[in-house]
Amino acid sequence: MTHRRLRSLLFLAAMASVSLIHVGPATANGTSAYTFNQGYPTAETSAKAYDDADLQRAITAYRFWYPTVSVEGIFNGNRSIGIKDNEAMGAAAAGPRQVGFTLNSDTPYGSATIDVSKGPMVVELPPGAYIGLVNDHNQGWVLDMGLPGPDAGKGGKHLVIGPDYKGAVPEGYLVGHTPTYKNLLAVRALPVGGDQPKALAALQAVKIYPLADAADPKPAKVVNTTEMAIDSTSLKWEDNIQFWQKLSEIIEQEPVIEKYLPMYGLLAELGIEKGKAFEPDARMAAILEKAAREGRDQLHVSAFDSTRSDRFAWPDRKWEWVGLVPGSVQFETPTGGIDLEARDRWFAQAIVTSPAMFRRTPGAGSLYWLAARDGTGAYLDGGKTYKLTIPQPVPGKLFWSVTAYDAQTRSEVQTDQDKAALRSLFELKDVKGSDPVDLYFGPRAPEGQEGRWIKTVPGRGWFAYIRIYGPEGPAFDGSWKPADFEEVR
Repeated sequence: MTHRRLRSLLFLAAMASVSLIHVGPATANGTSAYTFNQGYPTAETSAKAYDDADLQRAITAYRFWYPTVSVEGIFNGNRSIGIKDNEAMGAAAAGPRQVGFTLNSDTPYGSATIDVSKGPMVVELPPGAYIGLVNDHNQGWVLDMGLPGPDAGKGGKHLVIGPDYKGAVPEGYLVGHTPTYKNLLAVRALPVGGDQPKALAALQAVKIYPLADAADPKPAKVVNTTEMAIDSTSLKWEDNIQFWQKLSEIIEQEPVIEKYLPMYGLLAELGIEKGKAFEPDARMAAILEKAAREGRDQLHVSAFDSTRSDRFAWPDRKWEWVGLVPGSVQFETPTGGIDLEARDRWFAQAIVTSPAMFRRTPGAGSLYWLAARDGTGAYLDGGKTYKLTIPQPVPGKLFWSVTAYDAQTRSEVQTDQDKAALRSLFELKDVKGSDPVDLYFGPRAPEGQEGRWIKTVPGRGWFAYIRIYGPEGPAFDGSWKPADFEEVR
């Protein structure tokens, strides 16, 4: 047994043996939550303490394992339309009909579930304007590919190696090691010059096949899902007992990851343990249902009402950074810990991680900013009309966009307009020069502004992302910044 594993097991044992709630003698003023008689808990106190401890454990477990269940939603979305693991990849010029956490319509997407339980898998990209990555079943980063990866857009063969593989690693591959069997491949083809059909067709050239078949590969087929209504989220599971049922299935399918040992200990206390059936009694089921609701709500607070001062992109604006830990691989802090608030905030509204996504340097792949409030500090309301002024030129070498998302689904707003984005390569391709451009959001378009308007839904809150692809210096030094949303009365 390694020293590191021994320390993890000792920590887990300590977690299991020490109560999460400090209890002591009842105080004269009645401030204690529990009642003791001669130092011993009453029956009511013991029942309450166990319920409270299990709820606390469950909420902590929910928040930690949320990314794991969230990515299972993506796998499930593909499978629901017949896209099987290792056998096919979905490709779409996405829109509101594709429900997914902050998906956008800027570039066509390709996504596939890669299963390495039977051996390494190859992802072959041709040269071109691709941005791609592989994440494990816990949305941990495995490798980048395309422009932000080691092939730098020149194309290459990427090899995803699982935890059980003992064979030799052949030469000529760009290698990523994953601790899980199921993994997400997400790849985008940039619509250079505004040619969306060409970019969508470029995804057909992505090849996925087992390393064992490299001598005579039969690549997974690529299925165009643009016109399909797909739910690639965990929305239907996230606030009820199904969250825990899905998590139990994943724990059973995947190998144990050593660095997560204390978190497996939390799950064991809740009845989720590898090799054992998940059969909560009525008491535990009620606690888990409550924890799912409260855990989900706590994540939403982290996403939309953070108190972090470092969230603001500019001191005189309401726009916020979506990623709070710049340049991190997995939300690491400079002192060696994990920024849990940043992690919660990201996964409550978004999917996948990569160090390339969180860079704040000129020339990085892309920058994301979030606005959930107008300039007065009020949340954006789907029943009101807003104007957003974007100074020109926007400091991006490639293109930029503004996308509107529903606050409850964290997916593109769905209306009969069937559009949720205003993009420099498409709707705004006529924007030239240095004059600011005004964009509009609301239930009805202001007269004459139909081409620069996104429809929103009364009674539903919404938020926006600004994305800049290939950002340049003014995006970072404060010499360029968008206005806040301004209500039009």
